[in-house]
Amino acid sequence: MNKMRCETVDGRIRNIATLKTLFPSCVTECEGENGQIEERVNYAALRQMFGEGISKEGESYEFTWVGKKNAFVAANSPTRSTLRPIVEESIDWDSTGNIFIEGDNLTVLKLLQESYLGAIKMIYIDPPYNTGGDFIYADDFKMDVDEYKELIGLQDSSDNRLFKNTDSNGRYHSDWCSMIYARLILARNLLTDDGVIFISLDDNEQANMRKICDEIFGEGNFIAQCVRKRRDSQANLSKNISPIHEYMFIYAKKKGDILNRVKANIDESEYKNPDNDPRGAYKTMPCTNKGGVVYTVTTPTGKEITEEWRFKQETYYSLLNDNRLVFPKGGEGKPRYKLFLSEKMEEGQLANTWLDNLASNQEATRELKAIFGDKVIFDTPKPLGLLKFCLELASDKDSIILDFFAGSCSTAHAVMQLNMEDGGNRKYIMVQIDESCDEKSDAYKQGYETISAIGKERIRLVSDSIRKDSANTDLGVRIFRVSDSNMKDVYFSPADIEQSLLSMLESNIKEDRTDLDLLFGCLLEWGLPLSLPYSSEKIEGYTVHNYNAGDLIACFDENIPDSVIKEIAKQQPLRAVFRDSSFAGSPSKINVGEIFKIMAPDTTVKVI
Repeated sequence: MNKMRCETVDGRIRNIATLKTLFPSCVTECEGENGQIEERVNYAALRQMFGEGISKEGESYEFTWVGKKNAFVAANSPTRSTLRPIVEESIDWDSTGNIFIEGDNLTVLKLLQESYLGAIKMIYIDPPYNTGGDFIYADDFKMDVDEYKELIGLQDSSDNRLFKNTDSNGRYHSDWCSMIYARLILARNLLTDDGVIFISLDDNEQANMRKICDEIFGEGNFIAQCVRKRRDSQANLSKNISPIHEYMFIYAKKKGDILNRVKANIDESEYKNPDNDPRGAYKTMPCTNKGGVVYTVTTPTGKEITEEWRFKQETYYSLLNDNRLVFPKGGEGKPRYKLFLSEKMEEGQLANTWLDNLASNQEATRELKAIFGDKVIFDTPKPLGLLKFCLELASDKDSIILDFFAGSCSTAHAVMQLNMEDGGNRKYIMVQIDESCDEKSDAYKQGYETISAIGKERIRLVSDSIRKDSANTDLGVRIFRVSDSNMKDVYFSPADIEQSLLSMLESNIKEDRTDLDLLFGCLLEWGLPLSLPYSSEKIEGYTVHNYNAGDLIACFDENIPDSVIKEIAKQQPLRAVFRDSSFAGSPSKINVGEIFKIMAPDTTVKVI
């Protein structure tokens, strides 16, 4: 039986595999540093494949900064971290499809690469604006920890390294660019082909963000950089100009007719129904169109009119037969077509300027106060109106929504609220590092030691509030926390350790890890979503976990007898997993493999 990797896929290997599917001749085998044969890119062949398409040495148009290469490496390097379920903090754990993950979002994005690859319909993020006082992640782990602490002087409650990116920092913009670049590389992989990302930002880094997004998502997939009102009134302490705006970047994974139409902003007074048309009120629009199709029509009075028409001739007569044409001037005038109010409302319209028709961030503060009892517990929330508008533009009723800078979880609130209003079944994934709250802040004084604690509490309070009015909306959440590997340190790379050494040790799993920890660690590696239903049962006293009716069956008990193995195999699961120490030795494991070959030949069996 094969062993689980217990780490995410190496992004470099995945990229080479993708290239190989397109250009097999550009990937070759060679001996790696460890003496094993591995695949690498044949750059000479790749240049030959593209001819002049690949630039030669010298100048080229690109956006770069100090640390960009390291950021790319950070995005593609594997992680051995895992997600541990926090059932006691969750709501409706057994039935919900919503997810909240506490931890470093770079690590989380790596962990989600298999389970949610191409599955996220919409991403919204509100990253640090780099205003000179934001705490951002330091992703370069090569520096000595003590030296880093001495220079930086701050860590979060999970010992993740953060630093205050002040404008006196010589790499002020570079550090921010590296932080966002690595995360957006991974985020793009998670989007569906018709997926969309929305990014809130102000003037400080908007120019750099545009260049980074053009590179990652493709300049041709840029949809808009919308201006929206951030404040209802100007800040009197500003100098020269008092900006009351910020931006919303919108990029598609693949350009096309991606966004939904929004509710039409219509002056209904323009619509009348003088002939009592059963389809209701309408207004008329000209059938003529400069440069249109030329033909002759006859009015009800017999007058012939030759013109350049908006419609093809067959379309014109179809409208005429459907009573959709009006002839003014007593039947002598040029025909006009009816535009019905009901059809216009159903059709909607393209979204346009965001400057005046969406709530400001000050409204978001008022919304948060209403939830938490008139206390300012988070400084930079976004208004529900803005987030619901984004959801209406870019999501379907069954979409998965991701926010990996979740903050106070306004996005989760908006998803639950919109589901209640339109009967949708959208699911959210919120990711927030457990960044410490300032001890002088209202949040800390109210008992919220971390930003993630605020987000979780908001979800709980909003869930309780909406539950009173909506019994059918999913108001639960499964909560997870990023943790180090489930495996003992000596087992960090199971594939690299001799089988003889494995058999010498009693257990390769850390003592504090539960069956649920191990189960969800396996789900991530096998690419199963975190929100599916599962059950547990006792078979001859041994605990057997069944995830999503046979997608994965696991038993992590010691010394599992063949009779239990056979009962598991009878269920014909797609996958089965056991602890390495579940069996007395190699002969027992070989016997398990033989049982599955006979009783469930299509089941993939592994051990951890």
